[in-house]
Amino acid sequence: MYFSQDGFCLKELGFLLNLGIETEFYESEFNKYYEDSVFDNEILKKFAPDIIYIHTTNLNILEYPNFNDDANIIENKLASLYNKFKNIWDSLAKYECSIIQNNFDLPFNRSLGNLDFYDIHGKTNFINKINLEFAKAANEIKNLYINDINYLSASMGLINWFDKSLWHTSKYAISYNAIPHLAQNISKIIGAVFGKTKKCLVLDLDNTCWGGVIGDDGLSGISIGSETAISETYTQFQKYVKELKDRGIILSVCSKNDFKNAKEGFEHPDTILKFDDFTSFKANWEPKHHNIVEIAKEINIGIDSLVFIDDNPVEREIVSSQVKSVSVPNVGNNVIDFIDYIDKEAYFEIISLSNDDINRNKYYEDNKKRVEEESNFKSYDDFLISLNMSAEINDFNTIYLERITQLTNKTNQFNLTTKRYTSAEMEEVLLNDSFIKIYGKLTDKFGDNGLIAISIASIIDNIAHIDLWLMSCRVLKRDMEFAMLDELIKRCKERNINEIRGYYYKSNKNGMVEDLYSKFGFELVKKDEDNSIWKLDISNYENKNKFIKVN
Repeated sequence: MYFSQDGFCLKELGFLLNLGIETEFYESEFNKYYEDSVFDNEILKKFAPDIIYIHTTNLNILEYPNFNDDANIIENKLASLYNKFKNIWDSLAKYECSIIQNNFDLPFNRSLGNLDFYDIHGKTNFINKINLEFAKAANEIKNLYINDINYLSASMGLINWFDKSLWHTSKYAISYNAIPHLAQNISKIIGAVFGKTKKCLVLDLDNTCWGGVIGDDGLSGISIGSETAISETYTQFQKYVKELKDRGIILSVCSKNDFKNAKEGFEHPDTILKFDDFTSFKANWEPKHHNIVEIAKEINIGIDSLVFIDDNPVEREIVSSQVKSVSVPNVGNNVIDFIDYIDKEAYFEIISLSNDDINRNKYYEDNKKRVEEESNFKSYDDFLISLNMSAEINDFNTIYLERITQLTNKTNQFNLTTKRYTSAEMEEVLLNDSFIKIYGKLTDKFGDNGLIAISIASIIDNIAHIDLWLMSCRVLKRDMEFAMLDELIKRCKERNINEIRGYYYKSNKNGMVEDLYSKFGFELVKKDEDNSIWKLDISNYENKNKFIKVN
């Protein structure tokens, strides 16, 4: 990672280690962020960064409006400042990596007082305008992400964010106390770039989703709604959780409770959350860490994708000690603090919001229907036929590139090489004819599963080498892997390629696909303790997909 900075020296970003990201840093000289960005930099080129972070603050704005400037002059100054940074971003595109750019914090002092906000000559007004331009740029420029120090400084308070004496003596643009908060905020974005975010929020019920104990107090005795201050705090928490669900976070319940009583709590007239909002609902008297393991299995996601919220410190301790990969924040026992713990830790940080994200809960709800349907058939083949599956398998295109990149950084269990791609790297694959690159979408009678499969093969010496083969676990055992293999081989034959090489690199999570190439009919070439290489002569290959109609 490369850090271009002005005003402070970021020596290390230890928060990344908590995300399992090992880092190597190259740092620009003080106040050289512009020169290092727009001019040739052989050192930086050789370093080959995955991330470039540009630390700027309001102190880097050299031309604010003067009081005698008219509107046209002010607009020109705004355009000049924006174009300076646009030039930086365009120049850094040659490194083909993600760029994290600060927006601007507000000025510490305002000579115009409150008028500074809405008069065109005010610094605050000027900063708000340039921040909006940065927001537009991040939506238009691939791989550009905004580190929102405008919000961060506001949440801390400018008096805690900025230290005048430290600026004048050492040119630190933020206070010592603010540096850890800034570093954590950057790590949130980097973690999201590399797919190190959570997927599922698991909730206790009594004194977590509502006040009181449903089994003792009854439906009318729990606190939820707007009648009292305590009721409002639980309502506010439920609203926040509902927002998470609506943007694609999976919700589950893990409660020591009678199932009927637990379900009844979501029939309260003032509840925001409903029983149907939860993909998995474990309300019984089993140990909670056992139920949490079952939740992960039921949803079919990695257990490290779960965040568990419980007001009981004993239950939190048991879960965190017995299932160490689950995130268990020490939220305390006051619901008013729960949102802050979830929000500030950024468990669910994202760098984009796609339709697949928004529809994720529907995918899992539809999957539960499929599991229930399966029990009605005598044979699994009959069940697959009944699904009326159809797949769209096609070459990569720009429309789906964001989702494709996202999937490569999130899929772990059904991923043979566990290779990760940045948006820039994936765009390079898209434009390079020496790759065969296909995606797969699957639909059946219960609904659309979305884009759930990716295969990338590099063509070297007339052999197709599988660099990436992954599939979402929510479509396991539906023949989709065979449909993808058929299409890959079809494209190989179109290029007069007769051999495919497959690679399996073992990780902590992908043991389930260790024998996939064997099932495909590949021949083992080489194997050591963790990795294996396979090959397949496709000259006499016969299609293996039996149940999916491919469009």
